[in-house]
Amino acid sequence: MGKIDLSIVITSYNTKELLVGCLNSIFNNTHNLTYEVIVVDNASTDGSVTAIRKLQKTMIRQAHDPGQSQADSALQMKIITNKKNVGFGRATNQGINRANGKYVLLLNSDTIVKSNVLAGMAGWMDKRLKVGAATCALLNSDNTLQGTGGYFPSLFRVFAWMFFLDDIPLIDTLIKPFHPMHRRSPFYKGEIYYQSPREVEWITGAFMMLRKTALDKSGLFDEDYFMYTEDTDLCFRIKKYGWEVWYLPQWEITHLGGASSKSPYPILSEYAGIKLFYKKHYSVWKYPILRVILKAGALFRIIVFGLIEGKGAIKTYARAFVQA
Repeated sequence: MGKIDLSIVITSYNTKELLVGCLNSIFNNTHNLTYEVIVVDNASTDGSVTAIRKLQKTMIRQAHDPGQSQADSALQMKIITNKKNVGFGRATNQGINRANGKYVLLLNSDTIVKSNVLAGMAGWMDKRLKVGAATCALLNSDNTLQGTGGYFPSLFRVFAWMFFLDDIPLIDTLIKPFHPMHRRSPFYKGEIYYQSPREVEWITGAFMMLRKTALDKSGLFDEDYFMYTEDTDLCFRIKKYGWEVWYLPQWEITHLGGASSKSPYPILSEYAGIKLFYKKHYSVWKYPILRVILKAGALFRIIVFGLIEGKGAIKTYARAFVQA
């Protein structure tokens, strides 16, 4: 198969209904570019693979238009099935290694693509050859903005994040926060940061359009990360080789799984991911300082979120304290 405009890589684990919805949104709303879809299933047990193969057959049977039609894209869909859950980074790398596109889009299965976003962003990157990665605005199901990316987690930024200093209006404009969106802040959410196009340092893997030549330089996801912070790590290496990373709110998609969650898994995984990021990219002397900041932050959050959210939050941040 020759070179095409875009390869869309979707890694999925037990998200059958969401995945089918995501695929339908791609096929129905993507025009004026050649693309392929690569689904990597991480040993789902909910019938995901059967469902997308059925979707593929249905679309091929029902489509009649020649050329780059829904049928063409469905026919070119590649499905990779893993026998066990190998993690987001490793599974996504499997998809990237099968990609033929000039650009590679990493897309979560719990997203809805709207209004020809993919062709618009690919066209934008065609005109800006220094851009190695870009993302669009991510919206919750109620159309409120999600945070998607920010700045690398320096010690000062991690401290400000742990103790909510960057939740204070205007402070976040001075320190360039690790997470510019402050979901739990009662008075300042930080949405203004995501209302205009800007160059950033990292973007989320929920929607990450990558220039293939930038990936050839930076390498793929570091598979030492099982989930969380692997997107920050990849962007760090992309920028290390001189590429730019951009946030572009003139295009938008819906990210159904991006709303605030009280599950301990993402919190604990992010703690672990930041520690690994420091081991890989920062001076050795910074690592013990990072651990002190994370532990102090966990203690502080036990008090704050314990009062607000109760025993569940106390248990989560107690585990984070031990892990930090």
